[in-house]
Amino acid sequence: MAAKLKITQTRSTISHIARNRATVKALGLHGIGSTSVISDNPATRGMVRQVHFLVSVEEIAEGEKKSAGVQAGAGRGGDEHASERTGVRESARGANDDPGRTDAGNEEKA
Repeated sequence: MAAKLKITQTRSTISHIARNRATVKALGLHGIGSTSVISDNPATRGMVRQVHFLVSVEEIAEGEKKSAGVQAGAGRGGDEHASERTGVRESARGANDDPGRTDAGNEEKA
């Protein structure tokens, strides 16, 4: 059984050299919290070693790949995060966002 590596980006690549940014991107990571499942071989181990301070790594067996694949998509804004974004957006709406309400400025223009 070939093992897999579950790699999660834990720190930002801002203010790091371009080589490190490119390595993180080559590992399939797009931002903090994104997760990628890749095969475990010497090449990927070397890439992870080069950016070890930006990522966290877990070894997973081949049988666990299916369950880890579902979790890997969640780091990119899956459905469970959509409700959080919607809730924040609705709670952040102010009284001026109500289309039925008129402001003093709107009455003067009318």
